[in-house]
Amino acid sequence: MNPNKALWEKGDFTQIAATMRESGEALIDDLGIGAGMDVLDLGCGDGTTAVPAARRGANVTGIDIAANLVAAGNARAAQAGLANLRFQEGDASHLEQVPDDSFDRVVSIFGAMFAPRPHDVAREMVRVTRPGGRIVMGNWIPGDPTLVAQILKISAAYTPPPPEGFISPVTWGMEDVVRERFGLAGVAAENVGCERASYVFRHPGPPTDLLDTFRLYYGPTMNAFEAAAQKGLADQLRDELAALFEAQNQGGANSTVIPATYLKVIVQA
Repeated sequence: MNPNKALWEKGDFTQIAATMRESGEALIDDLGIGAGMDVLDLGCGDGTTAVPAARRGANVTGIDIAANLVAAGNARAAQAGLANLRFQEGDASHLEQVPDDSFDRVVSIFGAMFAPRPHDVAREMVRVTRPGGRIVMGNWIPGDPTLVAQILKISAAYTPPPPEGFISPVTWGMEDVVRERFGLAGVAAENVGCERASYVFRHPGPPTDLLDTFRLYYGPTMNAFEAAAQKGLADQLRDELAALFEAQNQGGANSTVIPATYLKVIVQA
């Protein structure tokens, strides 16, 4: 199996996505997505941004590599009565089922950044965006002190080294790298904008509960705990992550509100 597909089908990202819904709604509001627009949500999960885009009247296609997330997204769309939203399997590095110039907006929030061939991802996003359209990415930032970048950093310390040729997903959080990738895809540097923004994780319980959600359902963290357990270090990893979650929580002892900084990329096609 494709290793990236295996990673995201391993857990159940819907459990994480449930803590991110409010920020997904706010992002779609900020992008001005509305009725009649054709929108692609790439690496969409179960629709944290696809569902609110469809509720605003856009015609939305969600593509994700994980079959379980595609099924969950289609179930959410059906439950919400959103006939203008459909989810399908696909690889952000090779959107073979998507014609050129198909979408007014291509959105990928913490999705396409994990695809293994980033230059192909940039080229494909540009290819399927209509002239005058816009690409919007949200990417975690390497070395950032906030939650998700630190989860990925801590988890990596407990897992085996990646294979030769591996390109870290968080390189998508580096402005110069982003501009280079879109430049090679034919986008002028002045048409690539980057700014820092926040996504907020919310959970109606203590931060250690949210940590357990990541431990049980988030592929990278699941891999880290499995590797740590083989070395007798699972408790050490949990203690390290628990300290992180508790230090960053802004919601009090029995409520979790943790903002995480990301790089918001806006590309004018």
